[in-house]
Amino acid sequence: MQRPVKVAIIGGGCGAITTAYELSKPEHQGRYEITVYQEGWRLGGKGASGRGPSGRVEEHGLHVWLGFYENAFRMMRECYGQLQDSGCQEFGKWDEAFIQEYDIGVFSSHEAGCWQKWSGTFSPKPGLPGDPMPEGETYSLTNYYLQALELLKTLITEVDVALVHRDGQNKANAQHKQNSETDVKETQPSASKLIELIKAFTQGSLTVSVVTIVEGLGLLGTAIRLLPLVENSAVVKLVDKLATTTRNWLESIWLSESKYRHIWEMVDLVLAVLVGTVRFGLLTDPRGLSVIDNYECREWLALNGASQRALASPFLTGLYDLHLSYQDGDPRLPKLAAGQSLRGTLRMFFGYRGSLFWRMRAGMGDVVFAPLYKLLKARGVKFQFFHRLVNVGIPSGPLLTDQERTKVTSLEFLIQAKTVRNKSYDPLIIVQGRSCWPADPLYNQLAKGEEIKNAGVNFESHWDGTHVGTKKLVAGKDFDAVVLGVSIGAIPHLCKEILARDRRWQDMVDKVKTVATQALQIWLTEDADELGWQGPPYIISGYHKPFDTWCDMAHVVPEENWQTVPKTAFYFCGVLPDPINNSDQDSVDYPQQRKEEVFNNATQFLAHHGRPLWPKAYDSTGAFRWNLLVSDPPATAPSASANQGPQALRSQYWRANVNPSDRYVLTLPGSNSYRLSPLDMTYINMTITGDWTDAGFNAGCTEAAVMSGMLAAHAISGLPELESIVAYDHP
Repeated sequence: MQRPVKVAIIGGGCGAITTAYELSKPEHQGRYEITVYQEGWRLGGKGASGRGPSGRVEEHGLHVWLGFYENAFRMMRECYGQLQDSGCQEFGKWDEAFIQEYDIGVFSSHEAGCWQKWSGTFSPKPGLPGDPMPEGETYSLTNYYLQALELLKTLITEVDVALVHRDGQNKANAQHKQNSETDVKETQPSASKLIELIKAFTQGSLTVSVVTIVEGLGLLGTAIRLLPLVENSAVVKLVDKLATTTRNWLESIWLSESKYRHIWEMVDLVLAVLVGTVRFGLLTDPRGLSVIDNYECREWLALNGASQRALASPFLTGLYDLHLSYQDGDPRLPKLAAGQSLRGTLRMFFGYRGSLFWRMRAGMGDVVFAPLYKLLKARGVKFQFFHRLVNVGIPSGPLLTDQERTKVTSLEFLIQAKTVRNKSYDPLIIVQGRSCWPADPLYNQLAKGEEIKNAGVNFESHWDGTHVGTKKLVAGKDFDAVVLGVSIGAIPHLCKEILARDRRWQDMVDKVKTVATQALQIWLTEDADELGWQGPPYIISGYHKPFDTWCDMAHVVPEENWQTVPKTAFYFCGVLPDPINNSDQDSVDYPQQRKEEVFNNATQFLAHHGRPLWPKAYDSTGAFRWNLLVSDPPATAPSASANQGPQALRSQYWRANVNPSDRYVLTLPGSNSYRLSPLDMTYINMTITGDWTDAGFNAGCTEAAVMSGMLAAHAISGLPELESIVAYDHP
């Protein structure tokens, strides 16, 4: 009988756990003996969360899922279903754990020195993420382009209707516009006839009006459907003429009217995308959007006619904020590859199913990693907690040549702690009837646990090398295959032997950058409405830095275990600038220094910048009401008295994500070509996984990591089939 293939998976983030999930599926019939090696006491990577005082959820940052996360949702839907089938009911149904969210908002600074909020509601779309894709339906740029044209028509319609309501004119135009749109859709002329119509539109003398614009959009939509039968040069002339006509019309009517500013800016950005897509031949180039990944997003939009006003719009600023796309954490250095930013935006707004956003009922650790851990344990996957990888060994030698292959010979670990009587570590606790990850190790299970606790050991800190032993795994004896699932920030520390011999890995580490982030959570005695917030609990971005992204998370509070129950919880996040002096990062005190920096940022933010959001959180003198903060029980934070002002914040939760493995992965211009794929087998017994790899969707998000994990499983087993990874072949 053939022995199982021993697979060592390093790390417990989304990519690594997805690989374990795929390799442990029943169809493999136990072929793979899988062991996950994880530093510290919990799974999750950058998606880890833990339960702190009063069972409160303590997150790595603000986590929401998007409605186009097809692969991630499919995995979680299968996981929840299989747990229920096996009799495990504690997590409930997947659509109880994930909650649909339709609203989004962005802020922009106003000329008057205040903040202006723009919000929108995105209607539900057919289906749910993770459903089988409808027969014949695929993600394509042509489909996105046509949807963008429809969006532009809607925005133009909104402008026209607004003008009708204002002055009572243009009613005939609105009706003519609808008729013209219908005429263009129904006639569908031949390619030769269409070229004549395009020539007439681009060379004729046009009366600039909404009718003209909608007719031009109809022609453009027909031309796109007929590509490549219509010459690209003709389409370029059409889209250029259309863009100029539309911008002139908008500017002549109400550019100066701030009431319609947001529509003008959205139209301007959509026009730039339409123009650039045609000019750069993205619809017909087999490389798709990757063609423009060397351009910075704003640079590419400007090349294609976007105005400075649109480039500075809250919609674009919100895009950078949501992607944490600031090189070195510097707000003055927004950097985002044009191709990937466009791919993500198109999928976000035109590819979602169900709702645009999906919130999680509790922490991501609770909703995602606790169920996956339970399912994988039931499948026979082994977990070795408190194992920190310190070296990946390969044969010594000169730089690898092109096409040369080698292998991993050993894996070296620090054993951070041992359990009492060497029992298996049981990592989960129960809060409100559900299994959750604790915010700290379960010291009662650890040998000398009280000593470890009193010493303040931090097993998750890069700067804390506490260990009680070492372990070396040898290829062929202890493992047959390795899945390296750590984040790229840790690679220079763990893979020195690989970096010494492999130029491609050197380039990847040099070009694929990361950024530190900061997060804040506060629990309050009054809800958002009582504090003066206007509107539903939006997911907000584009606000004052450093906490430019904010969300009301009241729905999480019932999952916690408070004696004095807060009425809501607010979560904030943003980038954390790197220190000017890199040597500062060598100090053992560095993580605590950065955490204290986040605390100071948080007190300043609440003291001076929260009033536009929640005016009633401030007293008559304009001071933040620190006694709004809930500490339960107060004895857990004696220094956090309401009479001590900002020090009351010490009863809340904040963190500086400065660990190399905690840093968020950026998609900088020109960096994607340096990413390596999990399918790359330069190391014949090792694959890689994580949102830093080349996985078809190269962004710092759950979906990218899950796709990478599926590719890593395919590299080892041939499954899942590449065709089953939704949007892996996305243009």
